[in-house]
Amino acid sequence: MDIPTDTPPTPAPVQDDRPTPAEQKRAARGATRPGDRIFLGLSRGSGIALLAIMAAVAAFLAYRTSVALADNTGNFFTTFEWDPAGISSDGKPVFGIAVLVFGTIVSSIIALVIAVPVAVGIALFISHYAPRQLAAPIAYVIDLLAAVPSIVYGLWGAIVVAPNLTGLYSWLDDYFGWTGIFEYQGGAPRSLMTVGILLAIMILPIITNVSREVFLQVPKFNEEAALALGATRWEVIRMAVLPFGRSGIISASMLGLGRALGETIAVATVLSPSFVINASVLDYGGGTFAQNIASKFSEADEYGRDALIASGLVLFIITLLVNGAARLIIARRKEYSGANA
Repeated sequence: MDIPTDTPPTPAPVQDDRPTPAEQKRAARGATRPGDRIFLGLSRGSGIALLAIMAAVAAFLAYRTSVALADNTGNFFTTFEWDPAGISSDGKPVFGIAVLVFGTIVSSIIALVIAVPVAVGIALFISHYAPRQLAAPIAYVIDLLAAVPSIVYGLWGAIVVAPNLTGLYSWLDDYFGWTGIFEYQGGAPRSLMTVGILLAIMILPIITNVSREVFLQVPKFNEEAALALGATRWEVIRMAVLPFGRSGIISASMLGLGRALGETIAVATVLSPSFVINASVLDYGGGTFAQNIASKFSEADEYGRDALIASGLVLFIITLLVNGAARLIIARRKEYSGANA
């Protein structure tokens, strides 16, 4: 006798109405709501406009540079002279950027060497050492330094800083003059070293603020784990904080370098320019791109302005490379490295 068996009905498949990740991305790109579409259009338009402006600036600089270089009788990259009017060469324009490249790079390096250790120390003090009642006022003062106009720094550097550097330069000459780099012949200390010191003060707020924000993002469990293992405060900073913020410090330094490369008024106020390269950074001589453009643009003729614009194109490219390198470092490790180590 066969015993009938009741087979349970097969349950109907459950339909998942949730959008897939690909559909969510398409919906986000499509901006289904009118407000989203308007905002998306404005954002895209702003990005395209920015690229168009940058391309227009680059095209303008390149065109005027080609006009200037067409009649230049000197080598643009190696000539130690700036005479677009041809006063010293029978009306034949001759100019080059060798001295400007040297002065810009040397003064910026001096500024970074001085500013980066001080800025990192201040950032560590604010984020990990100072009590909250003291950290907030110090951070506020550092922020105020970034708002001081360049001309104020320039006047302060020319009137206060430069005259009081004679003793320091004499000391450097006594102990390190044998290197040739710190040889001091006396006179007004309006040299690349003076410019570097002033630039270090100017870029200090930028590097300090960025480094401070990076240090504040260090995961607390990393610090607490190090303390639980018996590490001292300095060992916590050395093993947990600094590795985490290494990329952020480098990025902050490169942002400060971009500011130092393009500084104009303060450098023009402090530096006594000349198209001579001296081995010593304490002696008179040298110049920078921005300072040369600021000091010579008003008195230059049309061709002289084209020559200055040609030097400005070089500075434009250098600044883009520096900022691009900073962005690459930030994109390399979005979490400023060390968080997942």
